[in-house]
Amino acid sequence: MAMHPVSPQLPTLIQEVVESLNYTFWGMQWLTQSQGQLLRVYIDAATGIDVEDCAKVSRQLSAVLDVENPLATLHTLEVSSPGMDRPIFTLAQYTAYCGSLLKLTLRPSVVGRKKYRGRLISVENAMLHVTVDGATIALAFDDIDTGRIIPEYST
Repeated sequence: MAMHPVSPQLPTLIQEVVESLNYTFWGMQWLTQSQGQLLRVYIDAATGIDVEDCAKVSRQLSAVLDVENPLATLHTLEVSSPGMDRPIFTLAQYTAYCGSLLKLTLRPSVVGRKKYRGRLISVENAMLHVTVDGATIALAFDDIDTGRIIPEYST
């Protein structure tokens, strides 16, 4: 899920298109796969997202990307709902999910343990406080490569 360098204007351009269609821009990923580059855009709405919503945003976004051309390489565009196991991209998103179970992977530059699974207790000063294996630890937001919600189902 690592993000690769793209035009710094790309997230803003995508957000403008998504919000003009009355959806929330949740985040994006630029991925290298065996079939080439993939631009994955996540959209959300209070009423949920269905296939038609994704198709609508995909058509509009494709047209704008063709005109603006912020990507120098051939790519595949995928528009998706973040889903129940949603990826987390911003501090505000982490803050909104305090109390949730998370799966976190730290950047390769961080020494020591790379993967964590625990409950997000709080977010303060760009630090995530997470209970892992019975102990609360602090992780710097800037050290996180990927974060994802772990859905909890009640029986």
